[in-house]
Amino acid sequence: MKTKIHPKYYPNARVICACGNSWTTGSTLPEVKVDICSSCHPFYTGEQRIVDTAGQVDRFMKRLERTAETAEQVRLQQEAQRRAAQETRLAKRRGNA
Repeated sequence: MKTKIHPKYYPNARVICACGNSWTTGSTLPEVKVDICSSCHPFYTGEQRIVDTAGQVDRFMKRLERTAETAEQVRLQQEAQRRAAQETRLAKRRGNA
């Protein structure tokens, strides 16, 4: 290893979670602050809690609703077009027969 190019290593760096949980690990920072850890993450706790950062979940749900509404409108338009085409075909058959 080259000397004087590597950051200082802290073998007992303290990690502090927003939920209050803390532990020690090795790091190049003496103290690391995290938003979520295994003690409060829904995957590990089994809770159905949504961790929302700056309203991202709300924005996604609104976008999902708009997409569902648009898809429903497209489906209804296609159904109306299909019925109109079918009525036109039936009208032609009645007129030709």
